[in-house]
Amino acid sequence: MARTTQVNGRQRSTLPDQRSADANGVADPAKPPQAGPGDAPKPSKQPKQRDSFFDNAKYLAIVLVACGHSWEPLRDTSRAAAALYMLVYTFHMPAFIVISGYFSRSFDFRPDRVKRLITGIAVPYVVFEIAYTFFKRWADDDPGQKITLLNPWYLTWFLIALFVWRLTTPLWKVVRWPVPVALAIAAMAAASPEVGNDLDLQRVLQFLPFFVLGLCLKPEHFQIVRTWRMRVIALPVFAAALVFAYWAAPRMNAAWFYRRDSAQELGAPWWTGGVMTLAMFGCSLVLVACFFAWVPGRKAWFTALGAGTLYGYLLHGFIAKGARFWGWYDDYAWIRTPYGAIIVTVFAATLITVLCTAPVQRVFRFVMEPKMEWAFKPDAAEAARKRVAAGTAAPRA
Repeated sequence: MARTTQVNGRQRSTLPDQRSADANGVADPAKPPQAGPGDAPKPSKQPKQRDSFFDNAKYLAIVLVACGHSWEPLRDTSRAAAALYMLVYTFHMPAFIVISGYFSRSFDFRPDRVKRLITGIAVPYVVFEIAYTFFKRWADDDPGQKITLLNPWYLTWFLIALFVWRLTTPLWKVVRWPVPVALAIAAMAAASPEVGNDLDLQRVLQFLPFFVLGLCLKPEHFQIVRTWRMRVIALPVFAAALVFAYWAAPRMNAAWFYRRDSAQELGAPWWTGGVMTLAMFGCSLVLVACFFAWVPGRKAWFTALGAGTLYGYLLHGFIAKGARFWGWYDDYAWIRTPYGAIIVTVFAATLITVLCTAPVQRVFRFVMEPKMEWAFKPDAAEAARKRVAAGTAAPRA
């Protein structure tokens, strides 16, 4: 449960140090940590409650993801849409990745955590990579689209990236300067076109510093940005960032924000990769902090939706891509008007909200969070729990 402390004379909630992870790498405090192999069964305790702040942050970040996708086709005719697109892309995925890293801190190769990694990340990756391939064949009239698990298509890059990042978690726990090392790796990747496209490795490496940063954060770090002073500071910072984005929109290649290409592939000198890696990391960090400052910590109407953000993320891609394949932005001229842009934004936010709801989760849980008990050997802890249930376990001395 959250603790309360006195901050500036007011009662504030202290974030609980939640360590169990759900399918998309963000903690599910409702699921108590499972016992390790060989551990004796422990008396059942009241399950931890989810922390509203992180669920709120996940939901708001995923709404921005959907809005960004809805603005992408409007950038060539609307400078305002291009500016908003650049602003949002500076921090929305970094914020999501920081949270994912924060709730991956306890990951090790304990059997139950490896199982959760497979069922919650690897299996959805395979399912949706295949589903997106068939969808593109049909919707884009592209029968030549190949099914390959080595080249993630569209949104599935995040799943394979999270899988790789999570596997490296034990390594970052023993490195003395994890964030600087991760930044150095990202900078070298941004200057190395030889990295290639397998497993979307450029994105895996260039976004790596945000995941590692999340691994290094503690509950008190989030408290630092969740003060009224930070909220006040965040407003002019966001305003200045939007003005800069409006100026930069026609001058800057937005592909830098995708972090899927090296500097040379974007037509820039090799040394630009390192410079842009550091500059964009700094900008993203500032805006992520400002974003967290305005995320409410109390329970809101959308808080429960934070548990379903991976559902919304993967499912909305069919509509986002379908709108392009079916020419909606070209066939309906009103969409490219300011009025149309507002409607498209509201539609995107509403769609992603619906896709995060409990009924949608129930329908697609069999592929997003499959049990798959048949695929794994029972571990010692599970066997011990069964012995206790059967009344055959010997008491400890």
